[in-house]
Amino acid sequence: MPSGRDAASTVRRIEIVGAGRMGSALAVALRAADAAAESGAGFEILGPSGRGARCETADAVLLAVPDAAIADAAAAIAPGRLVGHVSGATPLAPLGPHEAFGLHPLTTVTAGMGGHFVGVHAAVGGTSARALSFAEGLAETLVMRPFRLADEDRPAYHAAASVASNFLVALEGFAEQMAASAGVPRQALAPLVRATVRNWQALGARDALTGPVARGDEATVARQREAVAERAPERLPLFDALVTATRELAAEPAGAPAGGPADGGRSGIR
Repeated sequence: MPSGRDAASTVRRIEIVGAGRMGSALAVALRAADAAAESGAGFEILGPSGRGARCETADAVLLAVPDAAIADAAAAIAPGRLVGHVSGATPLAPLGPHEAFGLHPLTTVTAGMGGHFVGVHAAVGGTSARALSFAEGLAETLVMRPFRLADEDRPAYHAAASVASNFLVALEGFAEQMAASAGVPRQALAPLVRATVRNWQALGARDALTGPVARGDEATVARQREAVAERAPERLPLFDALVTATRELAAEPAGAPAGGPADGGRSGIR
């Protein structure tokens, strides 16, 4: 009997459903990967197609649609195909009764910027060995680094992703607002943000922490708070919450992971 990887290798035609940012970026990246591979990667990319597509000529279908639309999009697909989604938060159950897989690139794709997948981690799952192997192989085709994610871990995983990306942008919006009130352009903050992220990546949150809260300079923190109250009073609750969270982090012993095991829980990152 062929292994899951061998069985997955029989997939030749992959159809993407959903022409939004992620679906369009994946279609472009997969076509480029096929063109760059020696003698081609051995598959044909169809789409992106619209929701409701039957995908009758495809061997595998990848749904790049909003989470709330996954079940309906999956129900429209002709039986007998591997069917997957690119959601980080949604389990595989809405893809039933198809043989199902999940592939969530742990990156952000914005309008006009396209997608960059090389070196990105990707959460994968599957309801069969074949489906899981296909998801891992698809990630590797894009030079991503797949790791297996259990359905019960998806909410925590996706919360981590939202904090790391979406909430970070919200915080940078706050920083941008305060900088602008002092006549400082956003670009001036960018090297600081990049250095901070590099330090966090290398050292972890506790050891990367610097600044007045970390060194116990309460007078400076108080002056910062006064400036926020004057120039962005609607942000004062956010500032106070951040100061509290930063104090808690600063109180942790050096070298300690931020509130949990350094490598996460049950899901393995390769």
